[in-house]
Amino acid sequence: MNRNARKSFREIAKEVGTSAPVVIHAVKKMESLGAIKGYIPVIDAGHFGFDLTAIIALCISQGKLLETQKKIALIPQVAGVYDVTGEWDSLVIAYFKGREDLNDFLKKLNAMRFIGRTVTHIVLNIVKDERRVFV
Repeated sequence: MNRNARKSFREIAKEVGTSAPVVIHAVKKMESLGAIKGYIPVIDAGHFGFDLTAIIALCISQGKLLETQKKIALIPQVAGVYDVTGEWDSLVIAYFKGREDLNDFLKKLNAMRFIGRTVTHIVLNIVKDERRVFV
């Protein structure tokens, strides 16, 4: 259902066997409930020179988890910041233009006040990177 955000309401209605006004109403309702948060293009980061993807595990100390995560989320290379269970407090997914860009980022990250330690995983191959949710 959510493979093409540019598809018209009329096309969607035809696919699901209803009228365009019914689809419009359903979409507006999902938007108002927060089920649909927005419409964005799916970008190939590599096309824009961001050929390096890193997944960085963080330990964040002194109960400053959310505060630190919000600061990290403001850094332009960061695509995702996740609060997780297990040995690590947070996972960060970020895109870089190369090793020097990653190195600068890691130095900035490790200089942050409440970051205890980090482990960086560099993505070698992407088998699946699906951002759509299938309902």
